[in-house]
Amino acid sequence: MTAALPVSEHDRRGAIKFIICLGAVSLFADMTYEGAYSILGPYLKELGATAAQVGLIAGLGEMFAASLRYFSGRLADRTKAYWTIALLGYGLNLLVVPALAFAGSWQAAALLVVIERTGKALRGPARDVLLSEQTHKVGHGWGFGLHAAMDQTGAVLGPLLMVVTVARIHHFAPAFLRLAFPAALAFVAMLAARLVQPTDAKPPKPAVPQPLSKMFWMYIVAAGLLALGFADFPLLSFHFQNLKLVAPETIPLLYAGAMAVTGATALLCGRLFDRYGIIVLVGGTLISLFSLPLGFLGGPTAIVVAVCCWAIGLGAQDATLRAGIAQVVSMHKRGSAFGAFNGVYGVMWFLGSVVMGQLYDVSLVTLVAFGVAAQLVGAGIFLWLRRPLAAAVEAAR
Repeated sequence: MTAALPVSEHDRRGAIKFIICLGAVSLFADMTYEGAYSILGPYLKELGATAAQVGLIAGLGEMFAASLRYFSGRLADRTKAYWTIALLGYGLNLLVVPALAFAGSWQAAALLVVIERTGKALRGPARDVLLSEQTHKVGHGWGFGLHAAMDQTGAVLGPLLMVVTVARIHHFAPAFLRLAFPAALAFVAMLAARLVQPTDAKPPKPAVPQPLSKMFWMYIVAAGLLALGFADFPLLSFHFQNLKLVAPETIPLLYAGAMAVTGATALLCGRLFDRYGIIVLVGGTLISLFSLPLGFLGGPTAIVVAVCCWAIGLGAQDATLRAGIAQVVSMHKRGSAFGAFNGVYGVMWFLGSVVMGQLYDVSLVTLVAFGVAAQLVGAGIFLWLRRPLAAAVEAAR
């Protein structure tokens, strides 16, 4: 870790400008893949997939998106080619998402989902390192929270675009073609962000490189348990469609509302994280637990509350998990740290999605119990880590 240096107002303004530019990248990227994600569950059902297959596809996609980041993070640390790696990842996004319109079968759609998630895996750690170079000037929680809020703005607009499209054409496949435009804008915004990057953004190198600590790996285990018990929205939306709890065009509308709640939560939790630390994540997790019983066991009114609780939990994770890593890991190892975090998180998300998909056809009560138990254990570990993390942050100042 490196000691914090005084930050001038000029540097602070430059950092905020860069964070906003990268936020614009994520805004357009999220319009693209969250728009697709909002109708993926019912689209796969339309193509003939079962609940177990939807859970498998969603989990496999997330596993690729996150687990491959372990390797792309190490590649980013070794080559320092952060921009090249990030641009390649966004390029895949541009090509693959509109192609879902022509899938024709759930197997082909699943392959495209995995390819798109691979692009996300490529760009994630490199982008997070570039972002973390500047968030220390404004507060890691606030910086990542601001980025997440802009990210979620796109995640609202994308599903809303799908609401309008599906309501007009009453089919899911052609809707994916509308997402080519925001995908292209994400790539253009990435080039613009490159132009406004502060010239002092060079990763500091510590005199003696240090391995990732045991506390870091405990942090990763806790994050993985949260992922294990966090239900995929495609599985939730499959359930809503399966029981006909809402009209088909209402599903992306629910997702858009969830993304709005997630963005507002991320902005708030980012501020609170800089002041109170990881306890903010614990609180968000306790709220998110209610999404499971309300979403899978409740009626039409309960599922609205469930989606809100789900969104609050996701917003708390978006604002705090990456910020916590940036606080206690030096720039020299940060690409590998983000990669390891996302690797474990992705594998556990995959396992949780597969298990929940299988349990859906067996017992909804068991599904809910599994998710609640996993998240409670993860929250307990974070609660135990509260003091060691605070001490590590204080030692870095």
